[in-house]
Amino acid sequence: MRTLTFLLATGLVYAQSGDWLLTTTEFGAPQYQRIDFKFDGEKITGRAGNLTYEGTLRDGRVAFESKRADGSTITKYSGTFTPGEMQGQGTRTDSAVTFTARRFKDKPATPQTHPFTPTVFHNYFTSTVPPVLAIFPGDTVESWSVDAGGVDAQGKRRSPGGNPLTGPFYIEGAVPGDTLVVHFTRIRLSRDSAQSGNFVTPSALNPRYFAQQQPVPNFDSNWTLDRQAGFAQLSKPTDKLKNYRVPLKAMLGCVGVAPPQTQSYRSGYLGTYGGNMDYNQLVEGTTVYLPVNHPGALLFVGDGHAAQGDGELTGDALETSMEWTFTVDVLRNRPVFSPRLENSEYFMASGISNSLPEALQSATTNLSTWLQEEYKLNPAEIAVVLGTGMRYEIAEVVDPQVHIVAKIAKSLLAPIPK
Repeated sequence: MRTLTFLLATGLVYAQSGDWLLTTTEFGAPQYQRIDFKFDGEKITGRAGNLTYEGTLRDGRVAFESKRADGSTITKYSGTFTPGEMQGQGTRTDSAVTFTARRFKDKPATPQTHPFTPTVFHNYFTSTVPPVLAIFPGDTVESWSVDAGGVDAQGKRRSPGGNPLTGPFYIEGAVPGDTLVVHFTRIRLSRDSAQSGNFVTPSALNPRYFAQQQPVPNFDSNWTLDRQAGFAQLSKPTDKLKNYRVPLKAMLGCVGVAPPQTQSYRSGYLGTYGGNMDYNQLVEGTTVYLPVNHPGALLFVGDGHAAQGDGELTGDALETSMEWTFTVDVLRNRPVFSPRLENSEYFMASGISNSLPEALQSATTNLSTWLQEEYKLNPAEIAVVLGTGMRYEIAEVVDPQVHIVAKIAKSLLAPIPK
C-alpha cells in the first residue's frame, strides 16, 4: 500500500509501462503472452496482437480484462500489484485461472559480451533446468563445450557421455510465437584429438549386406587433428589408410531450444526444437533460426565435430571439444515451425521426421513457406524457383529421426524483389 502510494505520488507508476510477460494457467497448462501495458494513474491499458486489455490499478490491487476485437471479454483478472509484478486469479468462461505477470527487464543501451565458463553439462533438451545465463537480444556469448563423451579440451572427463550440452541460455524478451536467431561468429577446435565410429549404421545399408559385416579386430578409430595444416588423420592408421587425410571443418552437432510444454528429450534426439541435428553446414558464419517454446527460449549448444560426412553414417563424426561464440536476436511474432539456417550463400530449411520421405516433405514445405514469407511468392512462383534451383542434403540418418535439408542459393533469388 505505502509502496504504491509512493509510486503514484511521484509518478513512478508510469515507469511500469512497457512489455510484460503474462502467464495464464488453466487446468495446469500455462499460456504465455507478451503485452504492451500502459499505466496512466489508476488506468491500465494494453495490447497483444488483436487483443486489448483494460482495467484499473488501485490501492495495490489490479483488475483488468482481455477483450477480442469485437469488444467481447475473454478473461477477467484480479490480483495484487507490486512494482514489476502482478499475480492473482481470474475467470475464463466457466473456468478458473491463475496468473502472474512480470515486466521485462530494460535492455542495456549497448550490447554486452558475456564470457561464460560452464561447470555443469546437461544431457537433455528441457525446460526443467535453471538457466546458466540471462542475455538480451544483441548480446554475445563466448563459451565452449565438451565432446560427445564429456571430455574437455585438456582431456579431462567433465560429464557423462551422450552429447553433454552447455546451457541453457535465457534470452530476455523471447516468448512463444517468436523466433530465436543464433548467429555463430566463431566455431573453433580446442584440442588436437578426436574419436569416430568404425561401423556404418544399419539404417543406411541393405539388411543382408549389414548382416555380413564383421567387427575388425584392433581397429583404432582415434584421430589426430593438425589444426595448423587443417587436416585430420587416424592416429594409428592401417596400411591402406596411412595416407588418408580429411580436411578439418569445425561444426556443431547440437543446437536447440527447450521443446514445447513439459517435454524433455535426450541430447541425442532432434526435432522441431533443433537438437542433435548433425548438419555439417552448421559452421562458423552460420545463422540458425529456432522456434521459441518457452519464455527465454532456453538455448543449448554442444556436440562439436572436427569433420563429418553427410548423414553421420557411423553414429559419430570426428568427436571433439569446441570453442564457440554466438550473438542472439529475437524475431517477435514471427514463428517458425522447424529449424532454418542461413549463410552467405544459401537459405537452408530443415525437415526432421521418422522417415526419409517424410523428412523430405517437411524440408520442402519449410523452404516453400520461407520463400512465401520472405519474397511473397505465390504457389506457381515457388514451384518454378524450387523446381529449377533447390538442392537436398541428407544431414542425419543415425539418430531417432531423419534430418533432410532443402537449400537454395541466394544468388538465384537475388533478382527477385522482396
